[in-house]
Amino acid sequence: MTDCLFCNMATGKIPTQKIYEDDHIFVIKDIHPKAKVHLLVIPKIHLESLNDVKEEHASLLGYIMTSLRNFAKEQGLDSFRTLINTGKGSGQEIFHLHFHLLGGNNIPKF
Repeated sequence: MTDCLFCNMATGKIPTQKIYEDDHIFVIKDIHPKAKVHLLVIPKIHLESLNDVKEEHASLLGYIMTSLRNFAKEQGLDSFRTLINTGKGSGQEIFHLHFHLLGGNNIPKF
């Protein structure tokens, strides 16, 4: 998708400081952090939201879920929150599936 911010970051069309990258995902710091640590874990393939996930994406989602703990540990976190917004009504602002990893002080409470 040519007009997607995260797709353009993944391909290098929009420069960004990635703190991690491999063949499947990349990780950046949120530009409007809601906690001391606020990372975005973003798959390189374009999926608008969880509503677009199919069974064929199960291994990618499993990979992301098992990687979140590693990213938290690298940030010095022993507890953290993960969040996925799905759709405009949930607060999703960029319509490319991404996972928020929040930790440290000031984590918003429910």
